[in-house]
Amino acid sequence: MTMTLETPALERPETRDRSASNRRWQRFARPALGVVLPLTLALAWELAVWSGWSNGRLVPPPSRVFATIMELARSGELWRHITTTLSRVAAGFGLGVVTGTLLGAISGYWGIARRLLDPTVQALRAIPSIAWVPLFILWLGIFETSKVALIAVGVFFPVYLGVMGAILSVDRKIVEVGRTFRLSGPAMIRRILLPAVLPAYVVALRVGLGLGWMFVVAAEFMGASEGLGYLLIDGQQLGKPAQILAAITIFALLGKTTDWLIELITTPLLRWQDAFRPGGET
Repeated sequence: MTMTLETPALERPETRDRSASNRRWQRFARPALGVVLPLTLALAWELAVWSGWSNGRLVPPPSRVFATIMELARSGELWRHITTTLSRVAAGFGLGVVTGTLLGAISGYWGIARRLLDPTVQALRAIPSIAWVPLFILWLGIFETSKVALIAVGVFFPVYLGVMGAILSVDRKIVEVGRTFRLSGPAMIRRILLPAVLPAYVVALRVGLGLGWMFVVAAEFMGASEGLGYLLIDGQQLGKPAQILAAITIFALLGKTTDWLIELITTPLLRWQDAFRPGGET
């Protein structure tokens, strides 16, 4: 009887240590898996150019792209372009999120507002981003205001749709429970609608941020003299494919970093979810 009681007590700390070690390993191994594919492709292209299968003139190898990035960084030019683009994306993202969240919540919560607003918003959503450029230049000029407005337009639509769709998809039974407990309007929003909407809202923010990075390129085509979009245009005009690929690489890194930041910030707000984790993830 003594052996039966003591054996689990001895095994439990070992099991906990093994579980903690596995979690630490997974915490580092999972992000590392994400860089396997791009590193493999970069290495394959580097070897192809090195072995003479391609001259690397139009598509430079990663070593040449990296050297271009280092050259821009040493001159201080790279940081100026990155800072300019980041400030534009941040301003446009903030403006698009605020307006998209407010109008999406209004359209989702009140049926009459949805019937008034949603047809117009859906029609505007079909307009290509480049079509806004001449109009914004005419209205707002060629400087920062028009660029931020264009980015905000790109962010607005996915946030609006995400919020409105999430509110409309809230389980009616949960709302009925709130009404049974006679929750007020603000209490219904805070205790029932907001937790139900939050997962879809986070996805909408990430989609909106991705479109914000896409729209900033179109925005920086509007007579910009600074920014990563300007680097793209400058590389095209001067015939510098390495500079073009360097700008694209930096866009990808910044986009992934900002997306990861949103995911990191919102993860504590979604810990209550008992969601499906594929492949045994925890």
